[in-house]
Amino acid sequence: MAKDSDGNLKRGDTPKSPWIDISIPLRNKMVHWPTDPEPRIERLLDRDKGDPITLTEIQMVDHAGTHIDAPLHFITGGKTIDQMPINTTVGRARVIEIKDTESIKMEELAPYNLQRGERILFKTINSARCYRTDEFVEDHVYFSTEAAQHMVDRGVRAVGLDYLSVGIYGDEDNLHDTHQILLGNGVYIIEGINLSGVKAGHYELVCLPLLLERGDAAPARAILKPV
Repeated sequence: MAKDSDGNLKRGDTPKSPWIDISIPLRNKMVHWPTDPEPRIERLLDRDKGDPITLTEIQMVDHAGTHIDAPLHFITGGKTIDQMPINTTVGRARVIEIKDTESIKMEELAPYNLQRGERILFKTINSARCYRTDEFVEDHVYFSTEAAQHMVDRGVRAVGLDYLSVGIYGDEDNLHDTHQILLGNGVYIIEGINLSGVKAGHYELVCLPLLLERGDAAPARAILKPV
């Protein structure tokens, strides 16, 4: 990057940000859970078309795109998204790459020696495969119930997966059990992240949900910085 004689960046130059955006862009008719209504994001007014202002209407469930699940999503009387401590999803995080193309299983997870208080994001084949289409990918990599329980037992504070749910579509037992195991023990879940441009390792994570009053979840922007 060009610098002047004093070593300062020349006017107009912007240093490259060390932060990596792992969020999914919100857009009209984007991929969504099959039983949820289709997201609708439309321009109501547009300066480029001669309107006095640009204005956009957004209609979607609170689990669309990159989002954080709060315990209330599956737990009766559970904490809501506006009750989540901010440091739950802000701070040091570890990205673990999973090779299994079906699910995250104990055999692959156990050697990583998860620590109490960790924030763990799982990079699977989902990142490179599932976001190529707006059609829902039913056979995405998901959490086994044993892996979910292991994370609770190890005291992990937040987990993230690179598709729309930690449970698998079509298996109601797995879908409910994985969420109930994690959320029922206060582990918040980040879903819908894209880790295709991220290597396994340690990072600073900033992932904050919208402050949705008594929300069971909320859309979020998630970014990582290598440490």
